[in-house]
Amino acid sequence: MIAYYFIAQMDHPRVPFPDNGIRHIPPRADNENRDLQGLFTTAGTIAVYTAAIGFSWFWFKKKRKSPSLTVRKIGKLLYAAHKGLGWATLALGAIHGTFQLINRFGDHKIYSGLASFVLMFMIIGYGMFIPKVRNKWMRTVHRFLGVIWVPVLILHAGGSAIIATCGTLAIGGLVWVFERGKLLSSEQSA
Repeated sequence: MIAYYFIAQMDHPRVPFPDNGIRHIPPRADNENRDLQGLFTTAGTIAVYTAAIGFSWFWFKKKRKSPSLTVRKIGKLLYAAHKGLGWATLALGAIHGTFQLINRFGDHKIYSGLASFVLMFMIIGYGMFIPKVRNKWMRTVHRFLGVIWVPVLILHAGGSAIIATCGTLAIGGLVWVFERGKLLSSEQSA
């Protein structure tokens, strides 16, 4: 699907004006349809950010006994919200994708969106079976699929996925700073 995304872009070069110099402007959709389009696009953007917040649990996973109270509390909150954020991401992504698939079937972004949705479905599938199958590989595959999902999501969503990824990395950096600050202060006091 991702390969087709690139092939579809190559097949349709973007030319601002045709050879005769007359630009064809497609008729505008009515306001109601544009409002719905914006609403469902926003649902997809919210799905990207809920996924980023859910992925941020990765930074707190091994910090449950951190000397920093802030890191422990946020980690506990993200642990409690991680599964719910995953389900919210799936629901919002499905709502967004269904609307776009019906109303913009010929759009080249449909294929990158389908690839993204398949990966998201696999991530949630592995996440569901982590408590049932006590195996370290289940968690490893769950995490690996989450990391692989990022470039596919950037390819599909563009700027909002880049901002969400940078935000997730920034959270990881803040956790490291808080952790190092508390470790250094506890070493100096001892």
